[in-house]
Amino acid sequence: MSTLTAASPQRGRTGGLLSTAVLVIGALYCLVPIAWVVVASTKSPGELFTTFTFQPGSGLIENLTDLLTYSDGAFIGWAGNTFVYAGLGAMLCTLVSAAAGYALARFEFGGKRAVHLTLLASVLVPGIALAIPQYMVMAQLDLTNTMWSVLLPSIISPFGIYLAMVFAAGAVPVEVIESGRMDGAGEGRIFMTIVLPMMLPGLVTVFLLQFVGIWNNFLLPFLMLSDDSLFPLTMGLFNLLNRGANESLLYTLAIAGSALSVLPLIALVLVLQRFWRLDLLSGGTKG
Repeated sequence: MSTLTAASPQRGRTGGLLSTAVLVIGALYCLVPIAWVVVASTKSPGELFTTFTFQPGSGLIENLTDLLTYSDGAFIGWAGNTFVYAGLGAMLCTLVSAAAGYALARFEFGGKRAVHLTLLASVLVPGIALAIPQYMVMAQLDLTNTMWSVLLPSIISPFGIYLAMVFAAGAVPVEVIESGRMDGAGEGRIFMTIVLPMMLPGLVTVFLLQFVGIWNNFLLPFLMLSDDSLFPLTMGLFNLLNRGANESLLYTLAIAGSALSVLPLIALVLVLQRFWRLDLLSGGTKG
């Protein structure tokens, strides 16, 4: 018996060390490329192509100046487009997800089970499989090469609807909804003034995930857009890298642009972290 008791703490320590090692390796795998991009953005073209070190270079100011003035400020235009696509798309997606998730969680209607199954099936479908059908739909509507061709497909997110449904089921008690109805409030008013504030932590998570997804999206703009003035950052930086094959200076601009494009995402996470809840499945019900 004493042997088993002594072995249990030993196994626990071994498991803890193994888990820590896996987490450290995962963190390094994610952070080392970001660190290299940040350091590389400080190097001049000569420093970038002659050395491979994590020592900062001397070309940061020159790289940023060249980037912001490249092609009459094209980078600033790409950044503005990206904010429109990601900001507006994420807000509309969050509102649609909240309404759909709340309806699925708290209303009974014919075919609800079929909708649930369809939603779960949609979550499993990779976005890349929908890219060509979305392009064909936008082409039929004559919306390709417009901002709408990138915005409209971003409004519906099966995963966002699923998260909102789970959170609404745990955070919005039926009694609160019934109380609002007894007081004479309509369904729209109940949703806007009661349900949305109670779902706020979950909706912030939906917004953040969708914002990051749209910000980093490459395939959809690549298929939909051909006008440089409508490009998001992903497409603009991709073009810089392609042109860099013939002009090495553009490589440094693309790397500096990549480093700058990460900053809004970091700022967004820092601002919204107090709302962010990782335990969505437990809901937000308070006694």
